[in-house]
Amino acid sequence: MNPISFLTQMIRIAVPYLFAASGGVVAERSGIVSLTLEGFMLSGAFAAVLGTNYSGSPWIGVLCGITGGLIFSMIHAVATIRYRADQVVVGVAINLLAIGVTRFFLKLFFASSSNSPRVAGFGGNIHAAGFDNPLLWIGVLIAPIVAFVIYKTPFGLRVRAAGEHPDAAESVGVSVTRVRYVAVAISGILAAMGGVYLALDQHQFTDQMTAGRGFIAISAVIFGRWDPLRAAAACLLFAAAETLQIQLQGSHAIPSQFIEMIPYALTIIALAGVVGRAVPPAALGRAQG
Repeated sequence: MNPISFLTQMIRIAVPYLFAASGGVVAERSGIVSLTLEGFMLSGAFAAVLGTNYSGSPWIGVLCGITGGLIFSMIHAVATIRYRADQVVVGVAINLLAIGVTRFFLKLFFASSSNSPRVAGFGGNIHAAGFDNPLLWIGVLIAPIVAFVIYKTPFGLRVRAAGEHPDAAESVGVSVTRVRYVAVAISGILAAMGGVYLALDQHQFTDQMTAGRGFIAISAVIFGRWDPLRAAAACLLFAAAETLQIQLQGSHAIPSQFIEMIPYALTIIALAGVVGRAVPPAALGRAQG
């Protein structure tokens, strides 16, 4: 097994997780449960391919993908913040809605129930191993940027206050409702960017192409104890397990069924070891007002 090849493949696999987990940290630190990451990623992936297909520009596709994630995040925000619906139930509903909507529009726009035509993407230089893709570098840097925003800016202080002591935040003039709307919007945009990267890296959209990555991202948030940098480290760990799975598939020494279980088994083991000791934001899942 070539260590350089393993490392480069691991980083490329980690990028969607890094985007989604960073978005999940922002929303959850504000007090909103982020089971919706899978739906945000899927909607972003489809919108990016749709925009790229009709414009011919992957940058237009990126903007369309961000818009797709933002639309779904606002549905989530209105349901949970304005109407105080159960955040877990809404999260499940958003994910199912994203599957249904993308499948419907895949059939409507591309006359296919499985995949879109190939579209333009970024990079393409085989010698660069995917590192000529600007979205990859944004994904690598996103966790430190989110950490800076959360811990070093007034907005980050408001986000943390909204998730820990919303009543105290309201008492000093902070609009917890507004902060949570913005946090959920950021979550939708970042998670959608993970889907955008995935779709443009593969140059097409396929039905349910996120394949549970959003759920692994939320696992990374919990494993990282709602800290952006720790969540990023968890994403790299899960990506390493997935890379190991891919590189072991050519080996006949281990049955393929066991190899395919590696990323999911590692996720369960990691969460089983940390979830009892991890303390979530005090107001997570609690409607304000």
